[in-house]
Amino acid sequence: MCTRFVLLQEHLREMLQRLGLGEDVEFASRYNIAPMTRVPAVRAKPKREKASLRWGLVPSWAKEDVGFKMVNARAETLAEKPAFRDAFQKRRCVIPASGFYEWEVIGRARKPWLFRRRDEQPFGFAGLWDTWRMPDGAMVETCAVITTVPNELMRPIHHRMPVMLTPEQFEPWLDPSTTQPEKLAPLLQPPLATTMSSFAVSRHVSNVRNEGPDCLAPASEDNAGEAPQLSLGFE
Repeated sequence: MCTRFVLLQEHLREMLQRLGLGEDVEFASRYNIAPMTRVPAVRAKPKREKASLRWGLVPSWAKEDVGFKMVNARAETLAEKPAFRDAFQKRRCVIPASGFYEWEVIGRARKPWLFRRRDEQPFGFAGLWDTWRMPDGAMVETCAVITTVPNELMRPIHHRMPVMLTPEQFEPWLDPSTTQPEKLAPLLQPPLATTMSSFAVSRHVSNVRNEGPDCLAPASEDNAGEAPQLSLGFE
């Protein structure tokens, strides 16, 4: 799964420029982005635009807010699952990111790792979005991060990883004229392990209340055996 990630302001600005959406950014760097919070995204509606979406997809037909259950969407079943099928065809988005965290289970302990591109450049999660009417009548736009099978770097840590789109893949993923699952499937493969890097980080990031650059601090030997701090429970 993917339930926490990093997005630096300069990386968001760079991606928006690449996608032809200017460089004005009202966003402060975030180091511990968690589900059920708003995240920047780019979508075609059908004109390409910036959006702020709540992370945790709620289908338009849902009777209640189920976003906390739909933070991720499995690439292998997007064309079949009613919750994602229509969005896969018509409502795809790119969610900018600088890196993401995953937790390795070691006995009763959970060890956080940071994964990013080896060149430390930004990338985009392949995402889906939808609009849901809340009980009070207000409309909320939500999203999910698509996950796929792990590559060799991720496999020792977790059995899933997010789909990491390269800048060259943004255009075909956002193309509204493409609706056939078989044409989109090649974009949903794991990246080559050689294009990524990873390192263990402090358990400071395991507490969803913690923010700031300290979340990127490398793990130290003196906290290797500590119990994890409070988290959202989604990892």
